[in-house]
Amino acid sequence: MQPQFMQAALDLAREKMLLGEGGPFSALVVQGNRVVAKGWNRVTRALDPTAHAEIEAIRRACSLLQDFQLRGCVLYSSCEPCPMCWAAIHWSRLDEVFFAGTRHDAAAAGFDDEHLYRELGLEAQARRLRMTQAPGPYPEKARELFDTWMRWPGRRMY
Repeated sequence: MQPQFMQAALDLAREKMLLGEGGPFSALVVQGNRVVAKGWNRVTRALDPTAHAEIEAIRRACSLLQDFQLRGCVLYSSCEPCPMCWAAIHWSRLDEVFFAGTRHDAAAAGFDDEHLYRELGLEAQARRLRMTQAPGPYPEKARELFDTWMRWPGRRMY
């Protein structure tokens, strides 16, 4: 861990929060000794529930590096990533994540994602948000789509 990047993430979170951009969260994507991209919480400003700091930083980094994967990069976050951000971090193939505050710290400030952690462990039918697989021919059509993908010579795995 490089302390200057952790401090920079915390400073950016405070700055953007005080400017009214959104909640007290920020993230930096770092490659070697340079910051590739910064992100901060823009949920309320952008009216976008996915505009979390980590997501914003990952989107900018991928765009700047012209790649959908961020191998060779590290993420510094002002707080432990929520489940949505954790998934984005996973899919972007970042090498490592450093965070300052925990999800419990965030919950104490009113940002409680604990229900999401519980829901993720349940089968789709047992979750609070109703999720139902479409009946009829649709599951088979979906499997056919995946079969086509697996045979398609132009596919690029991610």
